[in-house]
Amino acid sequence: MIKEIYFAGGCFWGTEHYFKQIRGVISTEAGYANGETSNPTYEEVYTDKTGYAETVKVCYDSDVVELRLLLEMFFRSIDPTSLNRQGNDIGTRYRTGIYYTSADDIATIEEVYHDIEQIVGEELMVEVEPLKSFSPAEEYHQDYLDKNPTGYCHIPFELMIMAREANK
Repeated sequence: MIKEIYFAGGCFWGTEHYFKQIRGVISTEAGYANGETSNPTYEEVYTDKTGYAETVKVCYDSDVVELRLLLEMFFRSIDPTSLNRQGNDIGTRYRTGIYYTSADDIATIEEVYHDIEQIVGEELMVEVEPLKSFSPAEEYHQDYLDKNPTGYCHIPFELMIMAREANK
């Protein structure tokens, strides 16, 4: 069954590329989630005045990859204790979040969240909310690291390899 989940993990360039590596991920799309305006542009979101987070829509085949694995991989790609910052990226647009569209996903999200909080030993700064809005980012942001292989990415290359091998 094809399902979707949305991850805000700092800069969406690396987050999108990372999830594309996982077997069972059908498609990804960089965009802006849970903000206050309609049809936001990158320039507007960059001001941190729209309430949007850089987010990646992940469509996946739940017969091939489970939500639990996607969530665990997400937490490996971020610093879950950092508020409004991942790597060199700072601002509310770079906050971390899990945005769901199906109430059926809540139990799994909460279970993994709790497990990670126990491992980390401190409060997590990762939003967990229903998806309120999502606007695709401009075309030049889509598949950015495929188009620009030497472009900026806050996710280490080793994690990209791990994602490729995660559920073989």
